[in-house]
Amino acid sequence: MKSLTNYSFVSKYIKHVNASFVLIFFTILALVCANVDAIKEGYFHLWNLPVAFSIGEFNLFSHSDHALTLGEFINDFLMAIFFLSVGLEIKREIKVGELSTPDKALLPIIGACGGMIVPVLIFSLICPSDPLMQRGMAIPMATDIAFSLGVLSVFSKRVPVGLKIFLAALAVADDLGGILVIALFYSSDINLTYLLLSAACVAVMILANLLKCRRKRFYILFGLVLWYLMLNSGIHATIAGVITAFCVPSTLTNGTGYYLERIRRNVNKFPVIKIDEQHNTIVLTNDQVHTLKSIESAADKMISPLQDLEDHLHFMINYVVIPLFAFANAGVDLSGMSVGTLFSGVGLAVMLGLVLGKFIGVFTFSWLAVRLNIVHLPTNTTWKSFASVCVICGIGFTVSMFIADLSYSGLGTAGGALLDQAKLGVIAGSVVSAVLGVMLLSKTLPKEN
Repeated sequence: MKSLTNYSFVSKYIKHVNASFVLIFFTILALVCANVDAIKEGYFHLWNLPVAFSIGEFNLFSHSDHALTLGEFINDFLMAIFFLSVGLEIKREIKVGELSTPDKALLPIIGACGGMIVPVLIFSLICPSDPLMQRGMAIPMATDIAFSLGVLSVFSKRVPVGLKIFLAALAVADDLGGILVIALFYSSDINLTYLLLSAACVAVMILANLLKCRRKRFYILFGLVLWYLMLNSGIHATIAGVITAFCVPSTLTNGTGYYLERIRRNVNKFPVIKIDEQHNTIVLTNDQVHTLKSIESAADKMISPLQDLEDHLHFMINYVVIPLFAFANAGVDLSGMSVGTLFSGVGLAVMLGLVLGKFIGVFTFSWLAVRLNIVHLPTNTTWKSFASVCVICGIGFTVSMFIADLSYSGLGTAGGALLDQAKLGVIAGSVVSAVLGVMLLSKTLPKEN
């Protein structure tokens, strides 16, 4: 039974794998658009176009009476939907998944802590002490779940299930750490009125949950209101997605057993029919049609709002939100840079933070925890194969790029230059981690029979 649960957990993350190839395509496309003279001006101009959804003089996509640009709309609104999905994923794993018990969660959480602390230390030591540059020390903290699991999928059945579970759970814990960093360190100019209204909005959603309101539309509507209030409160608007996710109910009004019994009773109303070779179609009576609709309704209600919403967001996140984010943010103009750009300042600090920091942090923290008998290595895993997986934890893309934008955008010419260096460091560090990880995994994983 335990092995079936493990395979079920892994299957939930297989959906991220194909999305990684879409992400690679749009990353390359962004770099091409940013460096081809004929289209680069139009590419960069595109992200400065204003976005509006107005009713009278009210524009939903506005901040301090200024309309969001297309780039801000992607980074502030669409990424809030991304963090809504991340929040739903974290809540599910805490409730019933690989973070639901200390035995399951401890190794990935310990590894994630090391993978966040050490990259920050490496960045702060390597990057010049200029306060402006040091704003980006959180950039190499993140592990991109789509890319990292995509790399692991190359080796298919050679990868022990325990390693897949460890990497996926670590990435989830890693995302939670990134969310906390964004909430604590990337908020400014707090507007108390909007902040209090945001708190009231959250209180309404919590109360609705306690009163057993299970309508997804209710939480989506109030989540949208919360997003607008937080956008104007000074707290980064993407946090609204996470808060909304934790307010979405994960339980059913009457329990699974109630709906299963209802389905059984209704199915038994149909006569037992022997199907002949022609598979004759029987015209249903009105009562039978009504019974079928009752079965369909009961089946729909067996899935909690949390899991249903997470499933419905899957396609939009993996094939719309993240590709658009990559296309808007991965475009780095390389014409003003030299090879040395990557080996100094912010670019070097980010790259080494990902390549060395993530590996050293995840591996050493995990190794110490195992040696102290706090946790155990995943089943059928050797230290060499475990270390190889720790290397691919340095593939940080989506959240790293996002934190880079939060760190340096809107700070004038100097900030723009640092942002390009940081993005280049993220791309280079992720590529190096992926290549090294593939080389090491090919040697350390058990051979196929």
